[in-house]
Amino acid sequence: MSGLKWIGATIGWSFGGPIGAIIGLALGGLGDALASGKGGFTIGDGTSNDERSQQGRRPNYRTQQQRRAQTTSGDFEVSLLILATVVIKADGVQDQRELDFVRKQFVGMYGKDRANKAFELFKKVSQQTVPLRQVCMQIQQMMDHSSRLQLMHFLFGIAKADGMVTDDEERQIFTIAGYLGVSSRDYNSIKAMFYNSSDNAYEILEITKSATTSEIKKAYRNMAKKYHPDKVEHLGEEHKKGAEDKFKQVQKAYEQLQQERGF
Repeated sequence: MSGLKWIGATIGWSFGGPIGAIIGLALGGLGDALASGKGGFTIGDGTSNDERSQQGRRPNYRTQQQRRAQTTSGDFEVSLLILATVVIKADGVQDQRELDFVRKQFVGMYGKDRANKAFELFKKVSQQTVPLRQVCMQIQQMMDHSSRLQLMHFLFGIAKADGMVTDDEERQIFTIAGYLGVSSRDYNSIKAMFYNSSDNAYEILEITKSATTSEIKKAYRNMAKKYHPDKVEHLGEEHKKGAEDKFKQVQKAYEQLQQERGF
């Protein structure tokens, strides 16, 4: 398990399931432990794999709400690593600017040393074929809504790193959003943050151009709550910057409509 010690927070639910298998293969020996049920490492609810083998039954998971409360910085990080590799390969080309964006984001979030190790893991994962639906279903079941929205924001950032989001990349992110249980309204709101359009401010605030001034104000209050950085504070300070970027986009959209409508 020493290969995972560089991940700052304790890994919980992502130690099991398809995500655990992918990370295990990338790290070599851990993959054998995951496959054989040996090694005694802890998965999610605190029961070791050795203990589960002795029990001879499937783990008795707690409620979805309780499990989601366990999402840590480490869980988010490995989920992000895997989904990032899928988006980068969506158009058939691993553009250096996208790779540089990923590395830059890791450095900004985790510091140079941890980012270097994360990027090494990222490159190993990118050599695998990711069972996307299964991975996303594990994330959807175990990760809270605000953290999943943060994943979507990061994925669009990767796709836009080379100057534009290609149709292939957009379709891949749309597929991921569906598997993650992200609504079309949430998806379109985040997507609008990465496109230049006269309607972007309305889409970010999840309203139409026919919205009244009072509806715009109400939408802004709702979106400010939804995208407030405190929503992901359980993931650690390293992940709050991305949430702050979303929050600023909401503020910018509202200020734009204030100027256009004169209120």
